[in-house]
Amino acid sequence: MANNWNIPDWLEKEIRVRDTVCVYCGNEFTPAKVSRRSAASWEHIINDANIITRENIALCCCGCNASKGQKSLSAWLQTKYCKDRGITPENVAPVIKQAIERGL
Repeated sequence: MANNWNIPDWLEKEIRVRDTVCVYCGNEFTPAKVSRRSAASWEHIINDANIITRENIALCCCGCNASKGQKSLSAWLQTKYCKDRGITPENVAPVIKQAIERGL
């Protein structure tokens, strides 16, 4: 996965250590050639590519990233996609829980 988001190397390494599974659905990442849908992709929790902080950058599967799109975190968590997959504010990764607590 190439870093096309201007994420500094030190931050990319930190995020890759922290986010070893999708921060939303918890599924393990696969190589893109195995399944593009479950491959890791960069996620901006607040949909602003200029906010490059450990609180706003995460790794999620392409399926969750495509579903979330430009929706706010709170709006996306109410979607059929999340309901069908059991993705709730209670079972997302800590970085996402912190974003929820900040009202995102």
